Amino acid sequence: MSSKRVVITGIGALSPLGHDAETVMDSLRAETNKVQRMAEWAGYEGLNTQVGVPCAPFELPADRYNRKTMRSMGRVAQLATRSAELALQQAGLIGDPLVTSGRMGVSFGSSSGTPSAIGDFGRMMTVKSIEGINANTYVKMMSHTATVNIAVFFGITGRIITTSSACTSGSQGLGYAYEAIKGGRQVAMLAGGAEELDATQAAVFDTLFATSTKYNDQPRLTPRPFDADRDGLVLGEGACTFVLEEYEHAKARGATLLGEIVGYGTNCDGTHVTQPQSATMAQAMRLALQDAVLDGAAIPYVNAHGTSTDQGDVAESQGTHSVFGSGVAISSLKSYMGHTLGACGALEAWMTLEMMKAGWFAPTLNLQRVDPRCGELDYILAGGRKLQTEFAMTNNFAFGGINTSLILRRL
Repeated sequence: MSSKRVVITGIGALSPLGHDAETVMDSLRAETNKVQRMAEWAGYEGLNTQVGVPCAPFELPADRYNRKTMRSMGRVAQLATRSAELALQQAGLIGDPLVTSGRMGVSFGSSSGTPSAIGDFGRMMTVKSIEGINANTYVKMMSHTATVNIAVFFGITGRIITTSSACTSGSQGLGYAYEAIKGGRQVAMLAGGAEELDATQAAVFDTLFATSTKYNDQPRLTPRPFDADRDGLVLGEGACTFVLEEYEHAKARGATLLGEIVGYGTNCDGTHVTQPQSATMAQAMRLALQDAVLDGAAIPYVNAHGTSTDQGDVAESQGTHSVFGSGVAISSLKSYMGHTLGACGALEAWMTLEMMKAGWFAPTLNLQRVDPRCGELDYILAGGRKLQTEFAMTNNFAFGGINTSLILRRL
């Protein structure tokens, strides 16, 4: 079976920086982040980090999002489903027979289901009562809640791939969808990731001493990816869905082509849950290059995972250097919108594509002095970088040592 080309025909997003390309690019060019103090987190005893990045306000159209259609949706599923709807609208596929034909599937993920629904079961275990639990509590809680709610909302009957893999949920969503189409298993896929912002997720990283805490009173000064004075990550919130489509099918129906995925690599460190390994990170990048049949010289820009954690930034930058050398330009969009966990792979791929189209790549905010332990790279600083390129790479790395690398092509 010959491999198929996989093009992007629609992108829908809900992000802290805005929900459309123009607004997002304006936010990036302004070189200010959206980090804020989370007042409600002050009520949690022992929670050290007090900063986060909520999604920008959005509305769910009441004619389609009502009590019946939303009864199984927590916030993460709402974010996911709305972003999928926006993607289908841009692709011109709302109401198209393709959607329900079985030739379209969903490959999508989040770190978890809605935390409040998980809390409902937690209370059950504590108070020995099922009060407050109903038929939809588990559906809101389950790790594949976003994926399944998308499928049910649009009547999708193709294959379902649920990628609940923490920080690589969105990038694996895109990667596995790309592989399904490339291999001829599906004609089109809805792919991406979502995450809602919650204090429980902040606590996960807080207990690992991986959150930013010393800038609670100066939230715009954090996160600081690759900076010597970084002190941890800041959580964000959002969702992003791509419509991926087989090239000949998209061309035949006259779809507008927004870009192309040409390479994907993924692997696992296989050594430690929370200690990233630069060698296997580098190998994931090489796998993507091999898949795309490209030399490293074809990639002048890498969109970093760049979480602003002590070990993560060092391992990632060293791995990137081992593949590309010191000349490759690199920046982290988490410095603008925080770490959106399950959504970051898809949101960052979208924003990378938009920067490619603009011929301008955003700098890493708050990067004033590169940590000398980080790999020698061309870190993009204030003012950004004008750069024309056909290809760019975007990388994500998750708990469990899960590594992903995607290569995008501008059309």
